[in-house]
Amino acid sequence: MPQSPIVQLQKILETEANRGFDNGGIVGGLDKYAMHWQKAAEKASVDASVVTDVVGWLKAYPALTVEGRAVEMGTIQQKLSALSSAASPAPVKTAAPVVKKQKAPTKPKAPAKPAPKAEPVVKQTAPAKPKVSGRLDPLAKVAPRAPLPPEPEKLQLESPMTIVSGVGKKAAENLGKLGITTIRDALYAFPRRYIDYSALKPIGQLQYGEEVTVIGTIYSVNVRPTKNPKNKILEAVLGDGTGTIKLSFFNQQWLQKSLKPQTQVQVSGKVEQFLGRLVFNSPEWEPLEANALSTGRIVPVYGLTAGLSNKNMRKWMYTAVGYGARRVEDPLPEKLRKRLKLLNTNDALVGLHFPDSQEELAEARRRLAFEELLLMQLGFRKQRADWQSQEGIPLPSSDGWLETALSTLPFTLTGAQRRVLDEIRGDIATAKPMNRLVQGDVGSGKTAVAAMAMAAAVNNGAQAALMAPTSILAEQHYSGIRKLLANVPGIDWGDENQSAVRLLQGATPAKERREILAGLLDGSVKILIGTHAVIQDTVEFANLGLAVIDEQHRFGVQQRAALRGKGHNPHLLVMTATPIPRSLALTVYGDLDVSIIDEMPPGRQPIQTRVVYPQERERCYQFIRSQIEKGRQAYIICPLVEDTGKVVAKAAVDEHKRLSNKVFPDLALSLLHGRMKPAEKDAIMDEFRSGQSQILVSTSVIEVGVDVPNSTIMLIEGANRFGLAQLHQFRGRVGRGEHKSFCLLMTESTDGQPVTAEDISERLKVMESTTDGFVLAEKDLEIRGPGDFMGTRQAGYQELHMAQLSDLAMIASARNEADKLFKSDPNLEKPEHVLLKNRLASFWKPGTGDVS
Repeated sequence: MPQSPIVQLQKILETEANRGFDNGGIVGGLDKYAMHWQKAAEKASVDASVVTDVVGWLKAYPALTVEGRAVEMGTIQQKLSALSSAASPAPVKTAAPVVKKQKAPTKPKAPAKPAPKAEPVVKQTAPAKPKVSGRLDPLAKVAPRAPLPPEPEKLQLESPMTIVSGVGKKAAENLGKLGITTIRDALYAFPRRYIDYSALKPIGQLQYGEEVTVIGTIYSVNVRPTKNPKNKILEAVLGDGTGTIKLSFFNQQWLQKSLKPQTQVQVSGKVEQFLGRLVFNSPEWEPLEANALSTGRIVPVYGLTAGLSNKNMRKWMYTAVGYGARRVEDPLPEKLRKRLKLLNTNDALVGLHFPDSQEELAEARRRLAFEELLLMQLGFRKQRADWQSQEGIPLPSSDGWLETALSTLPFTLTGAQRRVLDEIRGDIATAKPMNRLVQGDVGSGKTAVAAMAMAAAVNNGAQAALMAPTSILAEQHYSGIRKLLANVPGIDWGDENQSAVRLLQGATPAKERREILAGLLDGSVKILIGTHAVIQDTVEFANLGLAVIDEQHRFGVQQRAALRGKGHNPHLLVMTATPIPRSLALTVYGDLDVSIIDEMPPGRQPIQTRVVYPQERERCYQFIRSQIEKGRQAYIICPLVEDTGKVVAKAAVDEHKRLSNKVFPDLALSLLHGRMKPAEKDAIMDEFRSGQSQILVSTSVIEVGVDVPNSTIMLIEGANRFGLAQLHQFRGRVGRGEHKSFCLLMTESTDGQPVTAEDISERLKVMESTTDGFVLAEKDLEIRGPGDFMGTRQAGYQELHMAQLSDLAMIASARNEADKLFKSDPNLEKPEHVLLKNRLASFWKPGTGDVS
């Protein structure tokens, strides 16, 4: 049974006393043992006050005089004895210390007053939680004897990195590739991960696979050749009295100059095995008295580029952070920090680069994550206020007009559609510009709601525009909206040749384009539907009252703002079929009112989804054939357009040829991909809609907007190559009619090896288990992180480094604080908010304040 931490420490102190208090009772010294003992004591539930006192004393031990060590040890031994069991060793007598290599003082009588001290006794504590302020040296807790290097002369936040010792011209160029050119850049170039080497263990207790730190003495060093005469391996044997372990370094013979026998070092790394013996392969190591940045602590790991090493990065960042962090003025008001118990900026930056504990790292992350979310929320509130500070065009619609208009539709709106339409009507009826996001699952009927809103705008003498990301989707909207609104009373929609609803794309003929542009100016074109062509400089409206953006995450900030800029503060309606997790709705779309169509039209059949293996391909083809024999149609989706030879994946062009010739020679197959001209795509889709082709082989170009109710089965090749949101969009192309529908997710090997059940990703398992888009959206965010989810990187603000957009509690806290600040000081003009105002301006990229 392992000894208790109290008994272990008592034995170490006994050894230390017998050695004459030379700090050699354990290899590396008592101060190095402090963190290891603290963890063991806390795990054993030793009284917290005793742990604090003992750890503080151990860390301060090297700073005490020999006499001070003897006297203090007696006090510590008494505390340990009071806690130990009856079998514990008695306290070590300190009345007659044996002092080696030094003249011992006259024996003090027991009890005796402390002898005069050459240096004051430094008593430090190790608080469980990091302090809110006051610590500037990143290594103060871990290595109190290791001060920062000399401060570079005239160091400022905008000083170049060359001001840091060791950063020459070449190193500065390499750092510049990482975006680090100044001290300020270095502060915010956060580690991408950490390795926890703070666990200190005796060599005799090491186990295979663990990542630890050991302290010991180099016993021997030799260099041996390998089978390749150009390569050599340096091997060193490290021991600490409890055992030995081999250190192995590949082609690093130069280490012989540093790793000499009798040298005391601390080594950190993963314990591995070679020929049945434990070994460290190329571990991190440092001389025992060195300023430990790579061993014996939680070690930061930075992103690198060619010519840089993490060892040098840590050394440079230690200086940059140690002196630079204290020069950063904290943008968060002090009252707010204290109320939420947040670290100040200085401590947070230091704690994030060189944390002394996992708790400190967590607190540093929490502080900086909150700051990012607060800045995001404040920016959204400012956008909303700016947007609504100028009046728009009121577009009221009476209940009588609406009921008459709805009666002309070939279907009845669902309760959810009607609720969302009423929310939109309420918004556009006032002069305050609407800023609303409508989200609804695939096939929930967003287009019908948008069409009614556009009709209301036209009924008020205004124009409406709808922008879609692809020509296929734009054409479908054009066809569908014309049919939906054809019989709405009180509006002259024109005839086939002079329609008030027009389609504008990049491929629109010049003559037709001139007609459309003229019609927009004179008001005869009342609704314009199109792709990016809608926002070209030549497009001008007479009176744009409502702008609609479909699949809005496909558009960048400037594109969305450009459409809105076509009118005088038009009402804005953005739509998405990609369900948005609630956390993103509160953050990325914080300036929008959100409506959800959470009800599907009646008659829609559930889609049965199943993951299939390559060896089941023939069965899948038979199933597709059985559906077609029932008069249905099918999609086969491929990840690539053509086989490049670089990626092992199905290519649409080759697959279409193979399926047409060998698998379905008696059926009509069509091919669709993004490299085709718009006219070709139109012809292919018309062919498929009309039933002339039975199977459509396509790339992801059909991800959105394709609506063929007779298609009931989809086979997605290489499904493991797509994200959840994209797979859900694909699946939404079937199940749009009265017949039961199916989606087959064909997995694909990425390394040429057979696919097994263990290879099935979490994404595909989730797809198989639910058709609920909102469940999938939350899971997608969890798996992928925010990243480019819903175009967050196009949102106009800096990339988030710390904030997790799945942390609803912190998001709610940031929203609450932003509301308080905005209500009390909307322009952040109070003295205590000046720094926050400046930080807000830098956080939001100039000229990109639109996230709609």
